[in-house]
Amino acid sequence: MHAAVNRLGIQPGLGRDHFKLVAYGGFGDGHNSYAQGMAWFDGKLYVSTIRGAFALMRRRQSASLGLDVWPVEVPADPYDVDLCAEIWAYDPRIDLWERAYKAPLITASDGSTIPRDFAYRSMVVHQEPGEAKPALYVCTWSPAKGPGPIVLRSADGRHFEPTCEPGLVGLPVTTIRTMVSFKGRLYTTPAGSRGGNTNISGHVVIYESRDPAAGQWEPVCDFGFGDLSNKSVHEMCAWGDYLYAGTLNLEGFQLWRSRCEGEPPYEWELVLQKGAWRGPLNQGVLSMAPFKDALYIGTGIQGGGIDKQNKVGPAPAEVLRVREDKSWDLLVGDPRDTPDGRKEPLSGRLAGFDNFFNGYIWRMCVHDGWLYTGTFEWSAWLGFVKHSRWPGAFSNVLAYVTPKMMFENHSGFDMYRTNDGENWVPVTVNGMGNPYNMGLRTFQSTPYGLFFGTANPWGPKVMPLDGDDYVFNPRGGCEVFLGRWPTSR
Repeated sequence: MHAAVNRLGIQPGLGRDHFKLVAYGGFGDGHNSYAQGMAWFDGKLYVSTIRGAFALMRRRQSASLGLDVWPVEVPADPYDVDLCAEIWAYDPRIDLWERAYKAPLITASDGSTIPRDFAYRSMVVHQEPGEAKPALYVCTWSPAKGPGPIVLRSADGRHFEPTCEPGLVGLPVTTIRTMVSFKGRLYTTPAGSRGGNTNISGHVVIYESRDPAAGQWEPVCDFGFGDLSNKSVHEMCAWGDYLYAGTLNLEGFQLWRSRCEGEPPYEWELVLQKGAWRGPLNQGVLSMAPFKDALYIGTGIQGGGIDKQNKVGPAPAEVLRVREDKSWDLLVGDPRDTPDGRKEPLSGRLAGFDNFFNGYIWRMCVHDGWLYTGTFEWSAWLGFVKHSRWPGAFSNVLAYVTPKMMFENHSGFDMYRTNDGENWVPVTVNGMGNPYNMGLRTFQSTPYGLFFGTANPWGPKVMPLDGDDYVFNPRGGCEVFLGRWPTSR
C-alpha cells in the first residue's frame, strides 16, 4: 500500500511507526548473528546469515580488542558452535518464514568436520540472456581450513547448487563479498586470505561471467586497477551505463568505473581518490546506491570505524554524492579543502550524522522515491573495553556518562531517509529500540514494502554491563523489519 503523493508530487517516506518486526532472535536461534544478504525472488524475501560472529571474532581478535570480559558467552573453540550459514525465506502474503537452506558440513584440510560456509555475504537475482526466468545467486564465506568460497545458484529458492570451483577460479581467498548484475552479465570480486583479514584481498580483481550457471569467470580489470595500495574491491554498483567499483585503501578509498564494453580487460576510469580527499578516515566504500541523478556513496573504516592494526580511527563515516560528469558533493561529513574546491556538508551534518560512533554508512536503498541509509554504531562495545584502552577523548566522558547510561540511551544503529540528498530525516537513532542492533546490514525494496535486516551478534547469552555472569538475551540475534503504509480499511 502506497501513501498518496502531496501537491509537489512527493510521496511521504516511512517513519519509525511504519516498521513492523517480522523476525527476531536470529529466526529463533541467537547464533544467527547478522542478516547479511537480502533478495526479492519469486514472490518471497530471502535472507542470508552469518552465524556465531562473536565466536569467530574471539578467535581472531580478542587480544587486540583489550576487553575486560568477552561480551557474549562463546566456547574457546568457535567450531563448538553450529556455524553453518543459513538462508531463510519469507512470504509476506501469509506472514510465514521457512528455512530454505543450511550450509553442509565437510571435512577440513586437517581432517576435522567444519561448515562449508560460515556466511552468505551477498545475494543477487540475475537472468542470463536466453534464460526463461531469473535465478538467485549467493556468494559464500569459507573457513580458512575449507576449500574456498563458491557461488551458489537456485532456480526455485529451495535447491542451491555450487556453480564454480572453490575460490571462484581456484584463488587462495576465503570469501566473495559482493555480486552485481549488469548488462546481462554477473560481476563479483574475491576477498579475504587464509588466516588473514576477511576484508583485505590477496587478489584485488573484478571477475565477469557471461554464463555464471556454468561457473565461467574471467578477470576484467588489472590487479588493484594498477595501484597496489588498493587492498580490495569492497563494493560495486551499476548505475546508468557504468559499473562502479569502490576500493578499500589505507590512503583513502578509490572509486572507479567502466562501461564494460569491448573485450576484457575493460577500460576503467578513476572517479575519486584518497577517500574524496579525507584520506585514511575514508578508508573504504561500504555502500552505494543510484538515486535520481547521482550515485550516493557511504564510507567507513574497517573494524567498525577503528582499524587497530593500521592505527586508523576511530572516526565516523561520510555520505557523498557523485554525478556522471564526476563532479561530487559532500553531503554528510567533515568540511575540507580539496582539489575540487572547498567542500562543506550540504546537509549541515558532520560525519556519522553527528554521531561519532557511526563507523560505517553500511547500506543504502531506494524505496518509493526516498533514499534510506543505515549505519553501524559501535558504542555498545564501550562497557566491555578496558578504560585504559579508550581513546583520550572518551576518558573525559566517563566523568559524566557511564557506559551503561550510554548503552541504554544511545546504542543501536541509525537510519535516515532523504528525498533530495541534502535534507535527512531520522527514522531511528537507537536500533529500532534495541541497543543490541548495532548495525543495519541489509535492505530490500519489494512490492510489499521496505525490508531491512540487522547485525546483532549479542546472543544467545550476554554479559550484562552490571552483571557477573552470562544470561539469556531475548533481544540477541539478527532481526528483520518490514516498513509499509497501512492498508486502508
